[in-house]
Amino acid sequence: MSLVFNEKKMPSKTHTLMDFLAKKTNEGKIAVEEEHVEEIQPSKVKTSRGEEVKDIPLSYLISATYDGERGAVCLKLYNETEQKIYLWYDNTDYKPYCLSDLPPEEVKEVPGIINHPGFQRLEIVEKYDSLNYRGKLMTKIVAKDPLSIGGRIGNSIRDILPKAWEADIKFHENYVFDRRLKVGMPYKVEDSKLIPVEYELPDEVLRIIKSIFKDEPEEYVEYVIRWLSLLELKVPKISRLAVDIEVAGEVITRVPNPKEAKDPIVAVSLIGSDGLRKVILLKRKGVEEGVEDVDAEIEYFDSEKELILKVFNYLEKYPFILTFNGDDFDLPYLYYRARRLGVEVDKIPIERGRDSTLIKNGVHIDLYKFFFNKSIQVYAFGQKYRENTLDEIGDALLGMGKVDIEIPISELTYMELAKYCLRDSEIVYGLTSMNNDLVMKLILVLARITSTPVEDLTRQGISNWIRNMMLYEHRVRGWLIPRKEDLLAIKGKITTKAIIEGKKYRGGEVITPKPGVHFNVAVLDFQSMYPSIVRQYNISYETLNCNHQECRSNIVPGTTHWICTKDRGLTSLLIGSLKDVRVKWYKPRSKDKSLSSEVREWYNVVQSSLKVILNASYGVFGAENFALYCPTVAEAITSIGRYVITRTVEKAESLGVEVIYGDTDSLFLKSPTKSQIEALMNWAEKELGMELDIDRIYRYVVLSSRKKNYLGVYQDGTVDVKGLTGKKRHIPDFIKDAFMEMMKILGSVNSFEDFEKAKESIIELYKESYNRIKRGNVPIDKLAFKVMLSRSPEGYVKTTPQHVKAALLLKQKGIDVRAGDIISFVKVATDPGVKPIQLIRSTSEIDTDKYIEYLESTFEQVLDALDIDLISMAGSRSLWSFMPSKKQ
Repeated sequence: MSLVFNEKKMPSKTHTLMDFLAKKTNEGKIAVEEEHVEEIQPSKVKTSRGEEVKDIPLSYLISATYDGERGAVCLKLYNETEQKIYLWYDNTDYKPYCLSDLPPEEVKEVPGIINHPGFQRLEIVEKYDSLNYRGKLMTKIVAKDPLSIGGRIGNSIRDILPKAWEADIKFHENYVFDRRLKVGMPYKVEDSKLIPVEYELPDEVLRIIKSIFKDEPEEYVEYVIRWLSLLELKVPKISRLAVDIEVAGEVITRVPNPKEAKDPIVAVSLIGSDGLRKVILLKRKGVEEGVEDVDAEIEYFDSEKELILKVFNYLEKYPFILTFNGDDFDLPYLYYRARRLGVEVDKIPIERGRDSTLIKNGVHIDLYKFFFNKSIQVYAFGQKYRENTLDEIGDALLGMGKVDIEIPISELTYMELAKYCLRDSEIVYGLTSMNNDLVMKLILVLARITSTPVEDLTRQGISNWIRNMMLYEHRVRGWLIPRKEDLLAIKGKITTKAIIEGKKYRGGEVITPKPGVHFNVAVLDFQSMYPSIVRQYNISYETLNCNHQECRSNIVPGTTHWICTKDRGLTSLLIGSLKDVRVKWYKPRSKDKSLSSEVREWYNVVQSSLKVILNASYGVFGAENFALYCPTVAEAITSIGRYVITRTVEKAESLGVEVIYGDTDSLFLKSPTKSQIEALMNWAEKELGMELDIDRIYRYVVLSSRKKNYLGVYQDGTVDVKGLTGKKRHIPDFIKDAFMEMMKILGSVNSFEDFEKAKESIIELYKESYNRIKRGNVPIDKLAFKVMLSRSPEGYVKTTPQHVKAALLLKQKGIDVRAGDIISFVKVATDPGVKPIQLIRSTSEIDTDKYIEYLESTFEQVLDALDIDLISMAGSRSLWSFMPSKKQ
């Protein structure tokens, strides 16, 4: 089977009708109802201090929100020189709207539309319908306020209409898309008018780009230049303040309810980008000073109200405020506690939202939500942290965890409290300052790429980022944004069967591993496999199962779908150009020693940001919550991925190379020669249009019969572990330590002969670990499983996992546990089989047999591949289980 679609067959320009419609849309609107529009007055521009000004010097567009009182979008612009936020309110009378396919006369006949209190007017607009490949006249229903479009449940315009398009887009998002605003880029305001400050690429950069992409269509090169125009300009240095609060009534496992705000705020720590290190403490009777050494300025207040007002002063002073879970705790607690103490609302710089807490005249970034983003965790930070707690993230990325305390906050001395509180702000600030402000730069670059305001980006998942990028492009082109139900109805049904339970379609190909020990293994990896498939094979929702009869023979392998060979797909163009910008420009230049370290560092930030977007760009189409949900698109991508891997395995074997394992986008080759690798790479690029690269070389690899489980040892003895139980973070430290000791033994192996000695050492390690468990010689904390509650214990209805059972036992003892808490528990012989570590009184409660099972399972995953039978090698337990080991 051969794939006929390729880049050379793609037209160099978009469909003529698309160009025409985009032009028509940009020209303006066709009004069908006349109305008197009052003269628009220049808006007031305010600084973050509330001063009203008419002009704004060059500043970076950071965020966009809706101001309900003014009934207008508010843009937040950051001035790097003055280190403050300017607020600019829309003065163009821009209004919310949605679209209908009914003509205006019929819209008027729909009961409840014309007499809706929020209705303003009707317009006719012309859009390109990408699902049906034709121009389409739509009626635009313009409303007075966003709630009238979609906020009043059951009585909003989108609910009244038989069918509504583009009605679930937030008002400020619509504003960004329609005004073609470039988030993260510079603007200025003159006489209250918002003016973009265009950044033009240097002539030399343009020359190099055109040379690199000389064989690409003109339209493709234009997209590459567009991305570079956004990404070559460095982001501004961000002035910011990290904030953490402590509350007196707090016990170690409980977070107070912010809305109740019953207990006093006794400490607030502040760390600023200007060098500020401060802890503000509330004076209380009976609290000792303490002898702890605290590296910060300490300020005491007799009045809690005055303490809070002092904190508010700092919140207004800095343009960016950083917290960890500040949306749900720190800032709302400050807000409600201030109100409880009689502070007037207009003196509180905090603004409560439905699912966020913002700073009125600044920007609040909640790092909890940003680091919780799976794509950030995996692609930006290589899964260095697994649990989304400040302690775990700080320890993994900074080598700095929270200060451990074992008594309530109210019982700490002033200095103990100051040190505990300060550490949280140190971690929060450190997460944004590490690697020369990597995270702050990452946030702003992602905002530029995806057209997402910073306050939204740091709170949303990556599917929303990609949604915004796609919707922005629809508006630029004058395309109608399709509804989910239309995508599903028109683009066909899934034709492959998922192997993994719960999935909708078949995923990537996994080549069955050949168990055993394999020396001299090269792992070849397809560079950005799925983004490359999207680009190379023209994957997009509108190119899938197109209406051209001549394209129907262009079948996606393993499916009944076909791909258009006439028109270039929107997704293919966007993701393809982004992929090439990363691979052909930023990634190589991030390692180019001829460039300055500062430039290389910036290029590395950009290529990391692009990696985050690209690695999630295909899967979103298979996610039901994605605005352009179209599972057949994701199915087509994985089907081609399986085809690519299968063809490559066949080619490798024809070259005389043994493939011992493969997973989705990588192949493990046993003892390949340099010429064989080069031949395979050249073939893949020529025949499949895909780039193969050497990802890593192992001295040897240990494969078990289980897929996605292996152990590889590099030339320097470093051990790389994939999927094996002993690596997982939630397992007890004792078993994890034994596993890592086994890894050290295997890391010293250089030949098959070395394995005999290694086997003896591993068996001896197993015997010793077994005996320590059986004899009760392992500290209880070393036997604890540690799992985070993803929701409150009562929220688990269908099943009750072990950590939830332990959490429920804590609640029975009056200890409050909530979502986000880490539950430490051990296996016990009595019902319900687990106990939280706080309730264990003696090692005699431990179910040693369960721990022996875990120990054996952990060892067997590796030993099976080494052809070692654990029991036969160790011998009868009756002979050795209670005898001293050689190490004792």
